[in-house]
Amino acid sequence: MRRFAGVTSSDSALRAFLHGLPGVDAVGLEARAASLGTRSIKTSAKAYAIDLAISMIDLTTLEGADTPGKVRALCAKGRRPDPTDPGVPQVAAICVYPDMVPVAKDALAGSGIQVASVATAFPSGRAARSVKLADVAAAVAAGADEIDMVIDRGAFLSGRYLEVFEEIQAVKEACARPGGGGRAHLKVIFENGELATYDNIRRCSWLAMLAGADFIKTSTGKVAVNATPANTLLMLEAVRDFRRETGVQVGVKPAGGIRTAKDAIKYLVLVNETAGDDWLSPHWFRFGASSLLNDLLMQRHKLSTGRYSGPDYVTVD
Repeated sequence: MRRFAGVTSSDSALRAFLHGLPGVDAVGLEARAASLGTRSIKTSAKAYAIDLAISMIDLTTLEGADTPGKVRALCAKGRRPDPTDPGVPQVAAICVYPDMVPVAKDALAGSGIQVASVATAFPSGRAARSVKLADVAAAVAAGADEIDMVIDRGAFLSGRYLEVFEEIQAVKEACARPGGGGRAHLKVIFENGELATYDNIRRCSWLAMLAGADFIKTSTGKVAVNATPANTLLMLEAVRDFRRETGVQVGVKPAGGIRTAKDAIKYLVLVNETAGDDWLSPHWFRFGASSLLNDLLMQRHKLSTGRYSGPDYVTVD
């Protein structure tokens, strides 16, 4: 990271670096993403991919109507996605609002499943920094293992890059657990649908990684355009290049709009062919999803039995 020390010394230096990154060939990017999405996956590889995808899910409920009972039910599903088949892996994390962290923490005790909490005035990011940091600190104090923050898109789109950089750094500091017990991992959400251009997504990826993001995440799932194969491919290229330059590995989390096993497997192909198999792990790649798990379970059942299950085979979240 020493090589990039001067990059963040001033707003002008950071702007010069970000705007000096290679421009994105949109046609080429979308063509490659589409091409990789046509790869044929054979039966044995498909079974492996389905289980891997299940283990990468951040099972999510982020609704105003969330209740403790709903969160507990989601945690139970995360622990045993298919109660009839103990061979199904558990999910990576349960993602909730900060006030539901204690409920999830209690329900997941001893499971190894992470509790993730959105923070920093999710999903808009429109709040004073002091409010955002208090939001993070409260979630971490309640036991959150991971924090999913949203950047200030208004500041980024206005070219106030250093302001965004410093806010990510401040949030990472707020992820420190009380009593010196380490810190929660930080996922930085861009909201790609609002960044407007692929060049902005590349710039935001590098800005977040330089600021110390543990993961970079496509979106909140609350706008019209969320994760796409093309914007996820671009972020995978960024983490690959960042590790090549710095030796630091950063994870990627596409979120929103990934609903089927077929979609999930396409994303796993993107990971393998772009960043490499080092990222084919829940430690480095996640799916932000609420409905994806059900289709993965149905496709898994189809592979093992040769027939599709009925509509009551999986729970309705």
